[in-house]
Formats: sequence, C-alpha cells, structure tokens
Amino acid sequence: MILISLASVILLSSCGMKDAPQNSEEVNKKQPTTTEVTEKDKDKEDELTLAAAFFNEIEEVNGERIITNPDNIAVKVNQEARLPDEYRPEDLVEVDVPFMYETTDERNMLREEAAKALEQLFAAAEEEGYQLYAVSGFRPFSRQQMLYNQAVENQGKDQELVAMPGHSEHQTGLAMDVATDALTEEFGLTSEGIWVAEKAHQYGFVIRYPKGKEEITGYQYEPWHLRYVGKKVAADLVAYDYTLEEYFENVKKM
Repeated sequence: MILISLASVILLSSCGMKDAPQNSEEVNKKQPTTTEVTEKDKDKEDELTLAAAFFNEIEEVNGERIITNPDNIAVKVNQEARLPDEYRPEDLVEVDVPFMYETTDERNMLREEAAKALEQLFAAAEEEGYQLYAVSGFRPFSRQQMLYNQAVENQGKDQELVAMPGHSEHQTGLAMDVATDALTEEFGLTSEGIWVAEKAHQYGFVIRYPKGKEEITGYQYEPWHLRYVGKKVAADLVAYDYTLEEYFENVKKM
C-alpha cells in the first residue's frame, strides 16, 4: 500500500526573412487593423455560452453561500460556495480502473457519468503506453471534516491543501485524484502527467487547480486532481485557458 502524505502536495524559431511587400497596399491587405483584431476577439467571446442549468443556484444561510443544485455536472464548488452538509450523489458507482491501493470503499466511487468517462480516459492512456492509478474519488462530508482537521493540526489554519468540509469537490462525486506514484507536483512533469494535462478535456475532465492560477482557485497547484465537467465545458476551459472561476465570470447564460 502506498502512503500519500498530505505534506507532499504542494521556438523561438529563426525564420528566414521574406521579401518585402511591393507597396503599402499589400501591407494593408496582410496586416489586420487593431479594430479587426478587437472585433474578432469580441466575436470569440460572444460564442462562449452555457445553458442556465449549469450555473450555481445559491441560497445564503447564516452567512454561508449554499449551492442548492449540487447535482449540476458543472457545479462550481470553491472557498466561496459550498455544498449542503448532507449532500451525497444518488448515482455513485464504483469506477473500473486500477487503484493505487487495494480496498473497496467510497473512494473508489464517482457519479455514473464521470465514472464512465474516467474509464475511457484510463483505457486511452493505457493504449498509448501510459499507466495511471486512481487514488481518491468520492468523499463524504464527514471524511472531509476529518482530513481538514488533520491538515490544520499538521500545517496550520493557512494550509491550502485540504478544503474545508462542504467546500471539497470530492463530495460532488465528480473529482478523482490520479497519479503514478504519489500525489505530488512532480506528477505534472511525468510523461503520464503531461498526457493527462493534454488529453483529459477530450473525456470531459480538467485539471481543476492549474499552475499559475493559485490566487484564483484558492488552492495550490494539483496536477493530480481531475474534475469532470463534461466535454463542452472542458473544451471551453482549455480553449480559453480558464479555471471554473474565470469561466463563470465570462460565459453567457442561455
């Protein structure tokens, strides 16, 4: 059994010069104006739309923002919006992929749609010669509470590794930690980690906490944390280099 420590986490090309254009008219034809570029960017942004059902519905209770539609595949769970304590997806199933440990408990489970997608991702990785292992999937509120308390005790209240109970994506049943050895940032540098980063969106997954976006997500870089959001949203996130936070600030509700 491999033990995973909470503390571990954390061209120019020289182009040949082309012949100079013969006249200014040719220059104008080849170089788009600032206005044209701006209009193209605007058109691109206008294309970013999403059905209303995929947006969080929030109710404030005792100063906390509670998500009232947690079954939403694109649900945005973070430090500002949380799941109800008692939330547990009704469509949890065991995921048929290799796990890093030999046990059968809730960590082996995801919501059915996400589970099927993860199985397809693992099969594709294996076919291309990459061996991945699942580590931890669904996590109920009670277990998240225990892990959070341990993290605070070991690292202090400012730790950014373990989410507060109710604020963890694992409770959605849409997140799975994957690795080859242990949950460390070095996974992102391995051939498997690079493959996952490049291919995951094709199966509806994204790296939820990407490098360089820590101030936006509120969490450290986690190349192992895969979150299922569906193929449409995953493709949008990759195309625009967005986190879920940035995505929902820019996408238009339909």
